[in-house]
Amino acid sequence: MKEIFARLPDALLPWYAQHRRELPWRQDREPYHVWLSEIMLQQTRVEAVKGYYTRFLEALPTIEALANADDELLHKLWEGLGYYSRVRNLKKAAQVIMARHGGQFPGEYEDVLALPGIGPYTAGAICSIAFDLPTPGVDGNVLRVVSRLTEDSTPIDQAACKKRVEQALAAVYPKAAGAFTQALMELGATVCGPNWAPDCDHCPCGSFCLGHLHGTAQNFPVKSPKKQKRE
Repeated sequence: MKEIFARLPDALLPWYAQHRRELPWRQDREPYHVWLSEIMLQQTRVEAVKGYYTRFLEALPTIEALANADDELLHKLWEGLGYYSRVRNLKKAAQVIMARHGGQFPGEYEDVLALPGIGPYTAGAICSIAFDLPTPGVDGNVLRVVSRLTEDSTPIDQAACKKRVEQALAAVYPKAAGAFTQALMELGATVCGPNWAPDCDHCPCGSFCLGHLHGTAQNFPVKSPKKQKRE
């Protein structure tokens, strides 16, 4: 398993540089922009987020502007995206950044994790993409990719599985941490997706993916059986 993880950076980074989608939030690595995109993309399709992301930044171009934004404006900018607690937490976090960090988005993982509305996945993604820290952002996409790469039948909804993957990835993170994080996400979103057969013929990891080599990729990931409802 360690050997498979060790091969990921060399396989994924050149592939990502050539095949990545051009998305508005990939134009720079400004922490505010990365943070906003990660919050908007939670449980929301990429295509749905594009226009909202651009309009939001046009109206509120800085963390200070977000911290001082009128709630009615925030609701209008977010209207249609759903999960409105996300935008409320964005404003709360912006106010914390103004009060505790002088308006500068914090560059340490623990400080990012402490912000309202940010969990381990989002903190890891932000810190790697914006600051090149070796902090994996492990979500369902990444867990699916890894389970197929390693033929791991551990249910991906178990916390221990996620923790193990985070540790294994952190051990092989390259200096280009942000590109590596996004490459893993991109692979899971475009090649090794959730609702279709994996496109193994175009996967940069095909030569060492156990799921591909053994023809078992579609058997993964595994999830815990649903508990039977009591009558």
